[in-house]
Amino acid sequence: MDPRYLKDVKRFVVKVGTSSLTNEDSRLDIGKIANLVSELMRQKRQGRQPILISSGAIGAGMGKLKLVDRPEGMPQLQAAAAIGQGILMQTYEYFFDSYDQPIAQILLTKDDFTDPVRNKNLRNTLKTLLDWGVVPIINENDTVATEEIKVGDNDTLAAYVSMEIDAELLVILTDVDGLYKRDPNRSNGGDFVRVVEDVTPEVESWADKSGKGFGGMYTKVQAAKRLSKKGIPTVISNARGADILSKVFEGKAGTVFLPRGI
Repeated sequence: MDPRYLKDVKRFVVKVGTSSLTNEDSRLDIGKIANLVSELMRQKRQGRQPILISSGAIGAGMGKLKLVDRPEGMPQLQAAAAIGQGILMQTYEYFFDSYDQPIAQILLTKDDFTDPVRNKNLRNTLKTLLDWGVVPIINENDTVATEEIKVGDNDTLAAYVSMEIDAELLVILTDVDGLYKRDPNRSNGGDFVRVVEDVTPEVESWADKSGKGFGGMYTKVQAAKRLSKKGIPTVISNARGADILSKVFEGKAGTVFLPRGI
């Protein structure tokens, strides 16, 4: 794939998972968040418009409560999210403020995409924030979301948001380098996949062998498949490493899922 295709991207969505924001004790990792904010601001200074889909609220709540194991019940998960969401945003505010960069919190449910009035309000709010130069930070409203109103996971949420704001690229940052044909821990690299032209059943079968994070690689590949049909590319890449977003835009990191017609 010609890396110049990605270099031309202006408006992009970045989704970052819990494992890329927290440490082994489920507390927010300040170093990881500082690095993410630095990466986003570097791209913004180059004229791009970043929109951040951030997990981590439940993990932050677990850390605050010193919970070792992730709660399983819905009330407990929602309570942890209620505690952690404020901590998460406070942390983002601290680091973005060092760049004099305003941010905005947006918490969504499925109704914000399916109800016409709420959807129009969402689009108008996002457009205004971007026009003002604000970085939106979006998460599912885990505190109130039930099965009836849940989007599903933040990979799916990122795909929906990408379509709503006419993004030119979705970048999913996770804890593996991208998509592999086999388990990379058991097969000397696992046949890393650099470019996916079409998400076929075979590609979907690889996804179950590639991911470690909550939700796994399968939901990420499904998000890429959804966006490909809408003409939007997706890159799945490891969040670790210096200048990872710059490397993504140079076509030097992650697995690239091409949009239809490219």
